[in-house]
Amino acid sequence: MQWIMFSKMLGTLSVAEAGERIREIGFEGVDLTVRPEGHVLPENVLRDLPPAVETLRSLGLSVPMITTSVTAADEEHTRNIFQAAAECGIHRLKLGYWRYEGFGSMAAQIEEIKRKLEGLARLAREYGVTACIHCHSGPFMSADPAVVWVLLRDFDPDHLGAYIDPGHMTVEGGVAGWKMGLDLLAPHIRLMAVKSFAWFREESDGRVGWIHRLVPLREGPVRWSEVFDCLRQIGYDGPVSLHSEYQGRHSWRDLSLDELLEQTRDDLAYIRQVAGC
Repeated sequence: MQWIMFSKMLGTLSVAEAGERIREIGFEGVDLTVRPEGHVLPENVLRDLPPAVETLRSLGLSVPMITTSVTAADEEHTRNIFQAAAECGIHRLKLGYWRYEGFGSMAAQIEEIKRKLEGLARLAREYGVTACIHCHSGPFMSADPAVVWVLLRDFDPDHLGAYIDPGHMTVEGGVAGWKMGLDLLAPHIRLMAVKSFAWFREESDGRVGWIHRLVPLREGPVRWSEVFDCLRQIGYDGPVSLHSEYQGRHSWRDLSLDELLEQTRDDLAYIRQVAGC
């Protein structure tokens, strides 16, 4: 497996500055954002992705994947993103998200997304890349791994793959659902994200509720040793993207950039130890 860092949280830094910090922490590569407000903007991808990748490679960092907001083949910049990735030797792309439209819409949305995936599969085949659906908790059509499996099961996994995220999968299936999801998606897994969440009790306007927030890997409920046991059984050897999203309302604490980098260093050491790498 190749240990890489998601560049989202270093968005205030240039590609070169982000690469220097990612390398210093001990990562092997970068999961580069190619989307609005990302390190590379979709409208400039043909011009800006090659030099960004070259800069990172000059630092000794690979770019095995990019994170995009693409959800259909006929969107304005989709073809250019696929083309630029292929020309840069990047063969795995994270797709964007389809939001769940509310009770009663699920079946129709699944069929609509399948139609969109047909176009994306053709484009992925044309450029020799794999476009991947990210398992993401919350009001998204990819929140349930079983739904992701339904979306992917009729496609070649080398054209359309699964981007597993045990943190999000634990939020939606904490006891055993995450493992059942891995089981179903096993033949389709082409990318993996690493993050962890915990639930926090909050009171607002006299009402008590619960919210999940990002927490350090050592402190969260994800059963990482079991996750990596499953990955060893299926022989997964692809990129592992560590998501250090420790800023803003989705984090258990709002860290400064320096604090975030130190927490990332600890997360990487911990997860590599658990994985036996």
